[in-house]
Amino acid sequence: MSEFLFLYRGSLAYTKSPEQMQKSMQKWVSWFKDLGEKGVIKNPGNPLERSGKVVRGHNKDVHDGPFAEAKDLINGYTLVDAATLDQAVELSKGCPIFEDGGAVEVRPIAKL
Repeated sequence: MSEFLFLYRGSLAYTKSPEQMQKSMQKWVSWFKDLGEKGVIKNPGNPLERSGKVVRGHNKDVHDGPFAEAKDLINGYTLVDAATLDQAVELSKGCPIFEDGGAVEVRPIAKL
């Protein structure tokens, strides 16, 4: 097995009503439970705060951030085990973020 990182991009969850948020969270919990039952989830990860800092360049300048467009913001992550990148991609397809027009970036963790 190899490790893969799911990066959740562009969820519109922050614009939902409390009732919609609860329904969405139930879908996320169900999806994480399914991944757990398959034995592939290493860390369910966490959502990320909307604020942060970006350190950039040779001078290590610090800026408020993130500066990506809202549709490209990374909102959270999960670490999973899968045999191949294709299998990790298939696992990601159950993610509720797609219902909100978001995306899952699937990245292999490099072995050093």
